[in-house]
Amino acid sequence: DYPRGERNFTKIISELTTVRTRTLESVVMALTDPDLFKYPLIYMAEPGFWRPNDAEVAGLSAYLRKGGFILFDDFRGNHWFNLEGQMRRALPELRFIRIDGTHPIFDAFYRIPQPQELASYGEYAPSFWAIFEDNDPKKRMIALANRDNDLSEYWEFSGEGYFPVDLTNEAYKLGINYIVYALSR
Repeated sequence: DYPRGERNFTKIISELTTVRTRTLESVVMALTDPDLFKYPLIYMAEPGFWRPNDAEVAGLSAYLRKGGFILFDDFRGNHWFNLEGQMRRALPELRFIRIDGTHPIFDAFYRIPQPQELASYGEYAPSFWAIFEDNDPKKRMIALANRDNDLSEYWEFSGEGYFPVDLTNEAYKLGINYIVYALSR
């Protein structure tokens, strides 16, 4: 879904919020890059195929422990087990916790009481999983996974008419909520 999904999404963010974005260029970085700490949020697509080496695991761990936030998107089925295992390497004491439409992330900018209704993989029901400091949902969210979903697919094809406008708008709303929530906590 890169780079079109990212560019469409950052353009929408810049038009609907006061968040400054780069709309003409991307920033793709290694998890070992010291400049990663300049960015409060990182996005990773297809984490079911993610195989970080030890240095990348250490880089992600340091980034998240110092206040960073990571969003995982575009994966389904058994790919969940790889993501979960790789995150255990980075944050061994923390676990993903399922969240629902009552979590404040779904009300950070737009009210989205039923986020699971936005399904991009027909045979899979999407769910949302987060990692929190001390495994406590009342503390800072460190990571969010759109399990069995692909928001960036909607962003990528938003100008093509590939998906209904209502679903595409909901995908943008979810993404904006994620950004606003991550930047304001």
